[in-house]
Amino acid sequence: MTEDLRLLHVHAHPDDESSKGAASTARYVAEGVDVMVATCTGGERGSILNPNMDRPDVLANITEIRRQEMDRAREILGIRQEWLEDAAAPLVKLIREFRPQVVTTYDENGGYPHPDHVMCHQITVAAFEAAGDPDAYPGLGEPWQPLKLYYHHTFHRERMKALNDAMVARGLESPYADRLKDWKPDPENERRITTRVECSDYFAVRDRALLAHATQIDPDGAWFAVPLEVHKAAWPTEDFELARSVVEPALPEDDLFAGLR
Repeated sequence: MTEDLRLLHVHAHPDDESSKGAASTARYVAEGVDVMVATCTGGERGSILNPNMDRPDVLANITEIRRQEMDRAREILGIRQEWLEDAAAPLVKLIREFRPQVVTTYDENGGYPHPDHVMCHQITVAAFEAAGDPDAYPGLGEPWQPLKLYYHHTFHRERMKALNDAMVARGLESPYADRLKDWKPDPENERRITTRVECSDYFAVRDRALLAHATQIDPDGAWFAVPLEVHKAAWPTEDFELARSVVEPALPEDDLFAGLR
């Protein structure tokens, strides 16, 4: 039934689809799952984070350049992608047209407290609940109720500490050492993770998709400070929280489609 499975990721900016959950996305694409990314903004208001791209010609054409970067990442990941740039109604329409069984987005804090990420969470939860309601948003297509809603948990302490410890054990400089000094354990937050998707074979695809966002990702920066083999050994999963489910879950899970195939 894999060819009948559909997965919708709702992200705030172009590059979020490559920095959060991209390896599991690539795994599902390889398995035959139809994956769509809905991007809520064009990213044109974001800063240029790669010093090699911080040039007047790039700044003058940032809107088009960020869309071109998204196109390259989309091709690398093998996904479909749509721009929203509006609130819940267009997302309800997209859900009813694409008919995903599974939807992902950020938690109520946006994964980290970026206002665009928090708003992305809010509109995704609203659309998840409204898409199957025949009385909500009439005229935007036949109702469709997704079965599961997940939150990404990418930058959590347990993962960062494992990567840090693996680097130190190999005598390598860790990019997370300073951050971990003042980052106190938060067992309650770690317990929110319900689903760990093994996808280490697709970390290289994730990295290629990240590099496609050249205005945002410095190839010599912290994103790639942990060698691929170290990352595979220390933390081979991408992690999620099952936030809503129409089907009875059996936790913990190792698949976003657990219970659906």
